[in-house]
Amino acid sequence: MNNTTTSFGLYETFRILIPGFYFAILVLFFALSLPPEVIPASLTGGQLTILFLGLMIISGLTMYAKETTKKRKAFQENQPSAFLLNKARTFPKIQPLDDSEAQRLYFYILNNFMPAVFHEKIFFFGTVYHIMILVRRTSFWFGIVATAVLAARLSMGVNLNEQPLLVAFTFMVWAIYLLNVRYNKADRKMQENYRDQIFWLEMNNDVVEQLLRKRRTA
Repeated sequence: MNNTTTSFGLYETFRILIPGFYFAILVLFFALSLPPEVIPASLTGGQLTILFLGLMIISGLTMYAKETTKKRKAFQENQPSAFLLNKARTFPKIQPLDDSEAQRLYFYILNNFMPAVFHEKIFFFGTVYHIMILVRRTSFWFGIVATAVLAARLSMGVNLNEQPLLVAFTFMVWAIYLLNVRYNKADRKMQENYRDQIFWLEMNNDVVEQLLRKRRTA
């Protein structure tokens, strides 16, 4: 149990710090790609460090708190709790579960019956999924902003060869976004992880049925 708790805390920390670090890095590079008259470089090294760390933590916590990654179809499809929800409906003498009850029962089975390897896979692939989706979305919006700024400066008569850093930044964020979309393993691994858990539930039908009947008489 202690190892599981430690792993959970570590992976949750990664979910906050890595997307926050990526956001802060893009803000820094974007600011450096603009000419000095747009954003004067008047901060000292220590001030920049404090600003960077603050931006990393605040942005990371903000993205973590919104939980928008859990609203995606890839995350919600084939949930093991949905399997339990449907399983309960097959027993005529067992009261049907609602979504929240099915989720509680799933976590109870996960924590008390499933092998520890399932916990590690859930923590790891869940963290990878969370980070990759946030990196994709952050890259997309920075790409939109950088492209808009680049287009605005072009309309003002500034040539591309006069703003190489902004061009390079715009290309970089769009490249990261497109590569993330093209070679996205997060959704597939999440689904594989779900299917593994559902298979365990199917192979341990006696445990599932016993818990469902116990819930009815509790």
